[in-house]
Amino acid sequence: MSRKLRKTISNLTQRSLITHNNPMSPISEQYRTIRTNIQFSSIDKQYKTLLVTSAGQGEGKSTTVANLAVVLAQQGKRVLLVDGDLRKPTVHYTFRVSNIQGMTSVLTKQLTFGDAVQKTNVEHLYVLPSGPIPPNPSELLNSKAMEALVEDANSKYDYVLFDSPPVLAVTDAQILSNRCDGVVLVASSGRTEKEEALKAKELLENANAKILGVVLNGKETNDSSYYYYYGSK
Repeated sequence: MSRKLRKTISNLTQRSLITHNNPMSPISEQYRTIRTNIQFSSIDKQYKTLLVTSAGQGEGKSTTVANLAVVLAQQGKRVLLVDGDLRKPTVHYTFRVSNIQGMTSVLTKQLTFGDAVQKTNVEHLYVLPSGPIPPNPSELLNSKAMEALVEDANSKYDYVLFDSPPVLAVTDAQILSNRCDGVVLVASSGRTEKEEALKAKELLENANAKILGVVLNGKETNDSSYYYYYGSK
C-alpha cells in the first residue's frame, strides 16, 4: 500500500469516527441522542442485536453504525461491531484492523469466534471483520452457522451491531434483519429518494424486521455542521 493511500485511509478514518476523535462535537452529541432513543425503545424488550442499513449505497450506514458502536462502548458496555457486508466490507478500514480472517472464517469453520474477534483502540469496543469475501454471501448469512454465531455473540456482549449491504441491492440485509432484535435505517438528505426509503422499509418489514427508527444524515444546519436525526417509524 502506497504512503499516499495509507494517508487517505487514515484521514477518512479520522473523519468517520468523530465520536472517538472529537467526542464533544455537536455531531457526537447527536449520536448519543440516537443511543438514548434506542435505549428508551428497549423498555419492554431489550434490543441487544441491532442492524444498521440503508436503502442504497453511499447513504452513511457504515459511518453511523461505527459511531453508534463507539458511543455505546463509551457507556462502559461491551460492544461487538460485526461487518455483515460480505460484498464491500469497510469495518476493518475504519478501525484499522486486519481483514485476513473474520466472520467468513468462523462460518466456514476455519477459525473460532473468539479467535476472530479483534480489539480496537476504543475501550470496550471489539470488531469482527468480514474476513475473505465469499462467492455465496447470502447463503452464508442464512446458514445454521450464522445463527450459532449470533447466539454466541449475544451471550458474550452487551450489544452486537451489524453493518450490512444496502437493502435494495441484495437480500443480505433482509436475512440479517430477521436475526436481530431491531433495525435502524439510514437515509441521506438530498440523496435518498422517498420511494427507495419506503421500498426498503417494506422489504425489511416483509422479513419480520423490527424497525426502530430512521437516521437522516447530511442535513446542513446554520452552523454548517451535520445533523443526525432519529425517530420512530
